[in-house]
Amino acid sequence: MPLHRGAHPEQDEPSDERRRLALNPFYGEADPTAAMHTAPPRHRLPDGPLPPLTAYRLVHDELMLDGNSRLNLATFVTTWMEPQADVLMSECRDKNMIDKDEYPRTAELERRCVAMLADLWNAPDPQTAVGCSTTGSSEACMLAGMALKRRWTRRNADRYPAKAKPNLVMGVNVQVCWEKFCDFWEVEARQVPMEGDRFHLDPRAAVELCDENTIGVIGVLGSTFDGSYEPIAELCAALDDLQERTGLDVPVHVDGASGAMVAPFLDPDLEWDFRLPRVASINTSGHKYGLVYPGVGWVLWRAAAALPEELVFRVNYLGGEMPTFALNFSRPGAQVVAQYYTFLRLGHEGYRAVQQASRDVACGLARAVEGLGDFRLLTRGDQLPVFAFTTKDDVHAYDVFDVSRRLRERGWLVPAYTFPADRQDLSVLRVVCRNGFSSDLAELLIEDLKLLLPELRSQRHPLSQDRPVPTAFHH
Repeated sequence: MPLHRGAHPEQDEPSDERRRLALNPFYGEADPTAAMHTAPPRHRLPDGPLPPLTAYRLVHDELMLDGNSRLNLATFVTTWMEPQADVLMSECRDKNMIDKDEYPRTAELERRCVAMLADLWNAPDPQTAVGCSTTGSSEACMLAGMALKRRWTRRNADRYPAKAKPNLVMGVNVQVCWEKFCDFWEVEARQVPMEGDRFHLDPRAAVELCDENTIGVIGVLGSTFDGSYEPIAELCAALDDLQERTGLDVPVHVDGASGAMVAPFLDPDLEWDFRLPRVASINTSGHKYGLVYPGVGWVLWRAAAALPEELVFRVNYLGGEMPTFALNFSRPGAQVVAQYYTFLRLGHEGYRAVQQASRDVACGLARAVEGLGDFRLLTRGDQLPVFAFTTKDDVHAYDVFDVSRRLRERGWLVPAYTFPADRQDLSVLRVVCRNGFSSDLAELLIEDLKLLLPELRSQRHPLSQDRPVPTAFHH
């Protein structure tokens, strides 16, 4: 989550009277004049309570300045669910997921979701696969990384930590949570850089970075940078060859934050999951293409042996024994219930239809963008329903940052950003097509692009040249 300071510098002045929330006279439920004189401050607790409707209106009005989430083509997270799911979530928001003795049915729904995912991801024996829900795929990645490191520690108990530092191999395109994991848990991050038109991990380059201190290799099923799948099967084959040559047995974790809820339905013959014996664990975001509101994620291990028992805590002070593996303790059960509802509601065929619709919109929109003549596609939306594009070499009047800025004026949030090492020279726009982003909305986006292009083409040079930092978007 973002790290916030207490107040903006310009709001640190002592004259708090000028830093109060604006209060419409109509919001006062008693004397409107008195209400105006007792408007609450911004950065300290009010002296007394407000009527609930007044407090609601104050917060509601400020949130009106947020963007429209349905037009946010930067985010992967779900922005629409059915009203029935909203009702279920409101009924369960006060249930603490950790308290399995008090809320046994909620715990049972979590267990069923794990079993369904184990079956979906082709675990050798879905009954022996283990897993849990998390607050999102970032926490799930942390847990999977901890298991990889602990398994490595067991193998190197005679020399860890004095003589060896563990390392984790990944592409430079990984989500930032993997960099956080390596920083927080003191693991060396060995990253395979981008090269030419390869925007994700290369299996051979990854193997060259492995040694006896490698805790694992991360394969990403759906890069956030361009929506492409990494070649998980080729990665596992390269690591099989490494073990045959050197004896090094390096496990693979698949970060399927998005693709693990797309590929099983649209690419069933693609081998990326537990069908590959080297895949030890998989995570996904229930709140991305799992089609649930934030925040719920899942992480599964192919068998209990892949999750060291000492990482699992058992407590009984809430009543009953509760084995837990998590970075936090209390969290609401609403999202887990919503995940189970969505699994029941859609089934395999329903998920296939929803994800296919998103892919169709992505592919059609990518073709339409290409047809405008000014842009070059990096990906086409035929893996994740996501595509990235940039301006052609002969476009000099504007750049992707200008396009993003002008689209924002019309309500569209389309991120523009630069790629990481060694392709910082490449700046792109990325469009994420989710459930709820229809072909009609895609046509409206193209119409707005068509209206903006003549103005952009008439610029003397890209306006981003006048700014030291052209974009605030960051993965």
